[in-house]
Amino acid sequence: MYRYFLQPQLDVSNNSLIGYELLIRQQVDGKWVLPHNFASIPIDVQADLINRTAKKLALKIGSVSFNVNQSQFIDPTIANAIIAAQQHIYPVNLVLEVTEEVTDEKVSNQQIIDQVHFFDEHVIQLSLDDIGTGVNTYDHLKPILPYASEIKFAMQNFRQEKRENEIPEALAFWDKIAKQYKLRLILEGVENEEEHEMADRLEIDLRQGWFYGKPHLFKLDGDK
Repeated sequence: MYRYFLQPQLDVSNNSLIGYELLIRQQVDGKWVLPHNFASIPIDVQADLINRTAKKLALKIGSVSFNVNQSQFIDPTIANAIIAAQQHIYPVNLVLEVTEEVTDEKVSNQQIIDQVHFFDEHVIQLSLDDIGTGVNTYDHLKPILPYASEIKFAMQNFRQEKRENEIPEALAFWDKIAKQYKLRLILEGVENEEEHEMADRLEIDLRQGWFYGKPHLFKLDGDK
């Protein structure tokens, strides 16, 4: 069984809740765990979960976002479920976070751009997740940046790659890019007071992480 966990996204400049990220988890032996491979989750299962979750979301917030890989982003079945979900939760905005997860299917920049135009017609936004790590370098993302609404800087990825010392300089660079392309920049993975204060110094107002709120299970009708 799959369900979404919700994690708050904050604007610390006015201490307001701006949205939630929906993080998919799988129940295995009575415990909720991160799926081993997001691409292996059947498309019809994801589509049903998106729709059931969206129907129950009655949130007085700006947006909800969730992760898809590039193959899922251009998949027509997923796209139709996402559009239906947007209609259910309007006027709350749906944001699709496209991750750096490597997939078997090769997806071109033009396919991404064409799909962005399609989603634009339904007021669904593109967020580029995991910037600055893995394959999501500036050179790799540059052709897509003009079509995005948001970028997310995940500090936990830098920790996993043993690159913590690079975070301040890299974050300052991506803040400059966000301003250049007029994008929202969300700092993800803020876990302690020290990182909170670093974000204050760099004047990064949009944040997400355990320091502000842990993900919590969003139950659907019929769940115990």
